[in-house]
Amino acid sequence: MPSHQVKQNRFASLCAAAFGAIWAFAQPGMAQDVTISHAYSNFGAIKYPADVDHLDYVNPDAPKGGEISIWAQGGFDSFNQYASDGVPAALNTIGSESILISTDDDPYALYCYLCTTLEYPADLSFVTFNLRDDVTFADGTPMTAEDVAFSFQLFQTQGILEYRRVVEGFIDRVEVEGPYRITFHFTDKTPMRDRVGFAGGTPVFSKAWFERTGARLDRATKEPFMSTGPFVLDSFDFKTRVIYRRNPNFWGADHPFNRGRWNFDRIRVEYFADSDAAFEGFKAGDYTFRTENSSQQWAAGYDFQAMRQGWIKREEIPDGNVGTRLSWVFNLDRPNWQDGRVRDAIAMMFNYEWARQTLQYGLYERPVSFWPNTDLAASGTPDEGELAILKPLVDEGLFDPSILTEEARVPIVHDPANNRPSRRILREAARLLEEAGWQIGDDGLRRNDRDEVLELTIIQYSPIYDKFINPFIENLALIGVRGRLERVDISQYVERRRKGDFDLANQGFDMDFEPSGGLEQWFGSKTADDSSRNLMRLRHPGIDRLIQTVVAASTLEELKTAVHALDRGLRKIGFDIPLWYNPETWVAYYDFYRHPENLPPLSVGELDLWWYDAEAAERLKAAGAF
Repeated sequence: MPSHQVKQNRFASLCAAAFGAIWAFAQPGMAQDVTISHAYSNFGAIKYPADVDHLDYVNPDAPKGGEISIWAQGGFDSFNQYASDGVPAALNTIGSESILISTDDDPYALYCYLCTTLEYPADLSFVTFNLRDDVTFADGTPMTAEDVAFSFQLFQTQGILEYRRVVEGFIDRVEVEGPYRITFHFTDKTPMRDRVGFAGGTPVFSKAWFERTGARLDRATKEPFMSTGPFVLDSFDFKTRVIYRRNPNFWGADHPFNRGRWNFDRIRVEYFADSDAAFEGFKAGDYTFRTENSSQQWAAGYDFQAMRQGWIKREEIPDGNVGTRLSWVFNLDRPNWQDGRVRDAIAMMFNYEWARQTLQYGLYERPVSFWPNTDLAASGTPDEGELAILKPLVDEGLFDPSILTEEARVPIVHDPANNRPSRRILREAARLLEEAGWQIGDDGLRRNDRDEVLELTIIQYSPIYDKFINPFIENLALIGVRGRLERVDISQYVERRRKGDFDLANQGFDMDFEPSGGLEQWFGSKTADDSSRNLMRLRHPGIDRLIQTVVAASTLEELKTAVHALDRGLRKIGFDIPLWYNPETWVAYYDFYRHPENLPPLSVGELDLWWYDAEAAERLKAAGAF
């Protein structure tokens, strides 16, 4: 996600007194004081004061100019990532901005960006934004409170169903109090920690543009929505590339939060059929910046002429974000996968230790938690705080009592020297399947009492997973399960995931440092029927209750305890097969890009923090590098 966008669930606070440039006053007829601030955080002090000159992690004197080029897979037919139809173009929201923004060195704070100040009472029954009067859309027309209200309403009425099911009933009313003043009034249903970020995090689009074009948020579009951001669409070909150019009339070019950022004149995205073709394109100079997601390529693939000539640099950059739990998820709507014993037996057949050593050069880690690389991950047996949360759920029969005494669940450990599971693991998997009613036949296949064969289809669009899936399928055969890899193109892949037409499919669980209402989209029963996040169709009343406990947490300590309990419950259910995550970001680039000496912990920032060294680029061109 580009760092100029608000990250979901990073919401805001009552801790106002120590923030600086904050004060309280009582309005006539109001029963409580109202705080005015340039920023908001639920936990701790705000990092940046109202008179900040620039962010700590930028080069404020970075030169402007040049181009950065990256790659994407497949193709696209839309510029609207909010619609359920179409395949959206890469970086289609790079021109979007919201009232509040976050920074890449603070996981909790939100700052006024399209506003000058925000106002809120102690009970957070409303929040008022005093908007800047100098913000313009890409066509030069001014942004006003009417545009903010219109954009917010778009998401409430035309946003994807999973989102609307979560936020339905959060807003009592939205008042446009003037051209540059807008107030959001919340209902009691709205989670406290979500309120300010919910109101201030919505992208702002041009009302006039929507009315003129007839565009809808829930339909594919052939151009990006008219927005206020630093880049606009330059040109595109649905099959090969999309190019964005820096808006020379960008309203926010001199904003303190933009100083030293958005330095490239153009951002070009080249499309390739698959990762192998893309890597060859990088070696040939078809594009010039690559984020590497293949351990094999990273370990053994970078011995080519451009590297040997010193034209390309490589860096391993620590990633301070919550690690992404890449998994294969079961489709729980299919009867075969509703029994946890069957899922457990299937999961036992993936030998990650062998895959890590043999296929990944030992470079990745396995994500045992849904919050890897953080102190939000559950570990060991539950502490007193977790027990207080979990025991009532056990008493109601929502979780097995073992969750109170066992250590947080982790995947079974295999022998890294051999992909084939040990006899002990095979016996245990066979026992689970037999207990679940799947008996082995004379042909070596498992069947139930209706004589149905236990079959499993994994859908994929990228060949990068073949070397992991095929050994997994071989192991499934050892316990009588017929596995199959089905390769589809990216548009079919997107559609089949949406429709639930799969047994196993990839999902990346991208959690947050301050999880709250957005957990409903990932794991809530209310989103299971139609969700791009709750892809496994999880419906579990115990998880729903744990989500409510997380949402209700009012202190950071309460939040951590509640997330530990939720993490423990999710892992107990076993609806996915965790694959791997990378605690670093691997980048390779032609040696005419530069970046600040100290990159922020939460972003590499190649599109907004880096810049183009024109002299170095000319030297490489003269040498024939690209």
